[in-house]
Amino acid sequence: MSNKDNLSPVERIKTASNGLRGTLKESLADHITGAIREDDQTLIKFHGMYQQDDRDRREERVSKKLEWLYSYMIRLRLPGGFLTPEQWVGLNETAEDHSTGTIKITTRQTIQLHGILKSHLKPTIQSFNLQHLDSIAACGDVNRNVTCTANPSESPLHQEAYELAGKISAMCLPKTQSYYDIWIDDELLVDRKSEEDPLYQDRYLPRKLKIGIAVPPNNDVDVFINDIALIAIIENNTIVGYNIAAGGGLGATHGNEATYARLASVLGFVDTEEKVLKAVYEIITVQRDFGNRSDRKLSRLKYTIDKLGIDQYRAEVEKRTGFSFEPAREFTFEQRKDRYGWIQNHEGKWFYTLFVEHGRVLNTQEYPLKEGLLKIARLGKANFRFTCNQNLILADIEEKDKPEIENILKEHGISDYTSGASALRKNSVACVALNTCSLALAEAQRYLPSLVTKIEPILEKYGLLEEDITIRMTGCPNGCGRSPNAEIGFVGTAYGKYNLHIGGDRLGMRLNTKFKENLGEEEILTTLDELLGIYVQKRLADETFGDFSYRYLHTLN
Repeated sequence: MSNKDNLSPVERIKTASNGLRGTLKESLADHITGAIREDDQTLIKFHGMYQQDDRDRREERVSKKLEWLYSYMIRLRLPGGFLTPEQWVGLNETAEDHSTGTIKITTRQTIQLHGILKSHLKPTIQSFNLQHLDSIAACGDVNRNVTCTANPSESPLHQEAYELAGKISAMCLPKTQSYYDIWIDDELLVDRKSEEDPLYQDRYLPRKLKIGIAVPPNNDVDVFINDIALIAIIENNTIVGYNIAAGGGLGATHGNEATYARLASVLGFVDTEEKVLKAVYEIITVQRDFGNRSDRKLSRLKYTIDKLGIDQYRAEVEKRTGFSFEPAREFTFEQRKDRYGWIQNHEGKWFYTLFVEHGRVLNTQEYPLKEGLLKIARLGKANFRFTCNQNLILADIEEKDKPEIENILKEHGISDYTSGASALRKNSVACVALNTCSLALAEAQRYLPSLVTKIEPILEKYGLLEEDITIRMTGCPNGCGRSPNAEIGFVGTAYGKYNLHIGGDRLGMRLNTKFKENLGEEEILTTLDELLGIYVQKRLADETFGDFSYRYLHTLN
């Protein structure tokens, strides 16, 4: 277990935090600064928030002898990524009143709002609370938002997976009531014994933990990038259990070879929901007890598994659960993408998946997306589901209501935008990066759309415009845009510079490999032109770009 005498500063902040309360109330009451106290900046993450600043305005603020323009990002906890139309209307109002106005769909099936000033934090949380929403444990060293296959049209079994995501989320919530105490002004006296937390204790986890549930044949959740991955095993149209894998995670640090991206390793199969929940719980407790608490760069579950060895980790989990994993069962993934446009499910209900480039829901003069979605939400005839590819599904629509929604989609250019985007653009993912992420070294969501526009003519030249190539960009090596798990991945190294990674597979079962370092835009376009030219000349029958480039890399070594 971790050396208690060599704890990182964050560990000491957590254990001394009085159930994650710290001095947050005092920080919020300090109107002299837009920031909160340093230790509270760690604790606020457990409440679903990050302190940020507008990096575009740092230089200007410093020149005027002003403090940085601090603001906050708040992320909702939405296991399985679901909102009612009434909740979307409320979210829209909250975004307008308290944030930049942009609603951001994340790669973990939830929503973020950015640019919230300190004085607006409590009103934002309180407005969420009125909509029966919260941001508890959406960030911090706990289990994060649980993802699952988004589109019910994929399988009649979706509801079962969605309900499991909710049960896991509830099981893994911290027991402290500090969220309500601080943000909702719940004056009720808290019985400290009711806050005793057998899962997290008073130290929580060494780092964040992510859980995903996939229902084959679609791996739209990118299941193996999660700390805990659950793959539904289907026989005779019934989920008979789950393969459980552990140890995924895409973050790394430039120049630190001890850090790396990793896909989850399969532990085995369990045949009941009760065993799934018990296995997930104990995988977490083993990580709690054995994870690295001295070096946060090496504290994710993947490093614990590689340090102990997969067999020892599995044995410790089995000892705690009281049962053994069965051998993993066979499954097949056939795709890893969202199915755009209209689809009817097994119950006769309609679903429309619309493309939201990098998850940014906003209005522009040319494309009033946010306005159109608000109009649809106000009808009260479609639920809102989010995908791990940052897109939105208008869900559970009755046949009689479809024409009315279809008209709004056309009037606001939403259906044309979705059908008109190239396959590459629809298969692109980018993290937030600049201007708000403090870790970003380069642009991502603000830059990738224009880069894709410049790559599209190259694809057209080689007859590849409708090829489903996955392309992803992150502004740093922490992997939030899942670039290590793409056929073409860009990792920011400095402003305007990226490492180019190739060779990941299309289904999310193999990571890519760094091909070239510190490329500017012109070098990126030249390199991709060369690679795609070789691809069309030398690919095997039905060979994807990822599989070809993986094979090509091996010919160079």
